[in-house]
Amino acid sequence: MPAKNFHVRQAAVSALHAWAQGHDYAESLIERHAQRRLLSPPDRNLLQAILYGVLRHRRLLDHWIGKLREGQLDPETRDVLRVGLCQLLILNLPDHAAVNETVEAGKANVRSLINAVLRRATTSRKRLLDELPDLPSAVLHSHPDWLYNRWKSTFGKANTLALMEWNNQPAEIFFRLNPLVPRVGAPASAGECILPPGLPGTPVADAPGFYKLDGPLPTALLASGAIYIQDPATRHGVDLLDPQPGERILDACAAPGGKAFLIAAALGSGTTLLCTDSNEKRLPRLRQNLARLNAAEAAISTHDWTQPAPPAWHHSFDGILLDVPCSNTGVIRRRVDVRWRLQAPDLAQLVQTQRSPPKTSARSKPS
Repeated sequence: MPAKNFHVRQAAVSALHAWAQGHDYAESLIERHAQRRLLSPPDRNLLQAILYGVLRHRRLLDHWIGKLREGQLDPETRDVLRVGLCQLLILNLPDHAAVNETVEAGKANVRSLINAVLRRATTSRKRLLDELPDLPSAVLHSHPDWLYNRWKSTFGKANTLALMEWNNQPAEIFFRLNPLVPRVGAPASAGECILPPGLPGTPVADAPGFYKLDGPLPTALLASGAIYIQDPATRHGVDLLDPQPGERILDACAAPGGKAFLIAAALGSGTTLLCTDSNEKRLPRLRQNLARLNAAEAAISTHDWTQPAPPAWHHSFDGILLDVPCSNTGVIRRRVDVRWRLQAPDLAQLVQTQRSPPKTSARSKPS
């Protein structure tokens, strides 16, 4: 009979497989697999801890696998072992749960192998951990060699090591109150919103409406749109744009909708906001987010801004926000899988894309 919570480990293995196929980003996979298996909040949190732990420490986990088992492994079995070793050596979960329940997540014909490797890890734990200081820095901190070498030549070795260590720490969670929801957004004073009773949050300095979450995710408030999980750093581009009620604004790279929501909040609604994205597959999530956040009036369209804009859009915007594609190397702590998706040649292409101006114009306030 399967172990009690094996489905959490099974979800982690399935999510890792989907991620390796390039089907989606880590944060989206967590929600998808948690909903598919109707995971409780604690199990969802465990799924996130395992998936993020594997992606943060993927290279180190593979080094340990090589130490514990010689020979080739199929991708699924390797993912099962990554899940197990992450629990044992990174998350420090109890051995019996990490081993027994992870073994059940593997296929029947490899469960004995998985069990043997994980049991060996429990007896070799001290040796494996004692050897960590002798590992190459990029292996120890699970970053690609090319990125480590690039940073080392730019920032120096000490700063690079500190940066990689920081990238591997769990990111703090911030949320913003939604002023478009009346029961939350009724201003207590200029620039201030009322924090719902019982919601544990610490105000973020110089970021009105943003709070650091001091407790579990408030799922009901998230589902209702009363709050939105969002890093305060995302506000800077919108603050520079300074959208005003009544203006017509274009968010040219809008999905998944975080900055579009901030624009709609500044405008008072989504009525005069146009959101576009070059990837049509990202639009359903954008629509869902804006609808949940009471900004469903925003117009949404697919457009690649390296191509000419439709004539109807020419000279029709008071302001344009263009969040161009970037490397995301500054947010690896939060986007844990970026380090494995990005390749060195991508940087030159990104710079070329960034320097290509959008083929449209604004009447008065280009961003």
